[in-house]
Amino acid sequence: MTRPVKRRRAARRPSLAPYLFLTPAVVLFTLFLAVPIGYTGYLATRRTQVSGLGLGSGSRREVSAGFGNLAAAVTDGELWAGWLRVLGYGTLVLVVMLGLALLFALALDSARVRLARFTRIAIFLPYAVPGVAASLLWGFLYLPSLSPIRAVLDVDLLGATTITYSMANVAVWGGTGFNMLVLYTALRAVPRDYYEAARLDGASETRIALLIKIPLLLPALILTTVFSIIATIQVFTEPTTLRPFTNTISSTWSPLMKVYRDAFVTGDLYSAAATSIVIAAISLVLSFGFLRVVRDRAFGEG
Repeated sequence: MTRPVKRRRAARRPSLAPYLFLTPAVVLFTLFLAVPIGYTGYLATRRTQVSGLGLGSGSRREVSAGFGNLAAAVTDGELWAGWLRVLGYGTLVLVVMLGLALLFALALDSARVRLARFTRIAIFLPYAVPGVAASLLWGFLYLPSLSPIRAVLDVDLLGATTITYSMANVAVWGGTGFNMLVLYTALRAVPRDYYEAARLDGASETRIALLIKIPLLLPALILTTVFSIIATIQVFTEPTTLRPFTNTISSTWSPLMKVYRDAFVTGDLYSAAATSIVIAAISLVLSFGFLRVVRDRAFGEG
């Protein structure tokens, strides 16, 4: 009688194995995400107090600033000017990049496509190129003295009126392949019976794409759109890398560039931390706002 009792007690005893497997992830999350976020929040509420002429030891000390840094970040005209530029840039990138990704995914899923494997790799390959290398590559192609595009179009691709389109081109060139792969993978998971039934009913490939494939792709389209919104808000590589090529890109062209300037050029870590929190809050609002709008309109939930 004692053995069954011991077995039941051992069965009720919680196993430590799941917690041991979770420990590395929890430690990494704490060290590289939770702690930096907490420290950023701490810095956002501090400021440097200067006494006297600011010379000598003890003349500068860190004191509490309350919500003063956050208030200054919210009312900063440079930050909101950067947001307006990113809004125009992001609208252009999202429409063109996701449109091309959807078009390529539908084309590759067609039964008539040839060399599908080679085409997939060719479209995806630019995503494998690091952002800095891609920006440098396009930067040299944009230079008036080197650009073959300038010889054909006779347009200054680094000018004040075209620089946004030039940066958007870099992002579209590099990001279309990734989004195409996500959408194409979702299409391949759809049962082929749907398409065969539609063809038996006389539906053309265009009607199948519009009435069957795109509606079934809606969850994947929402996923890629949210990822693209977040990536667009955090745009930093393209303008920073292209900035030496032209004087039309300021040091605060995007919100993250302003954070970089405040933190590492002017040395104002407190202002940079406060601006980072504002950027994170706006990113959160935009992402969840988009998800809420899509959910209400596409799925009819209140």
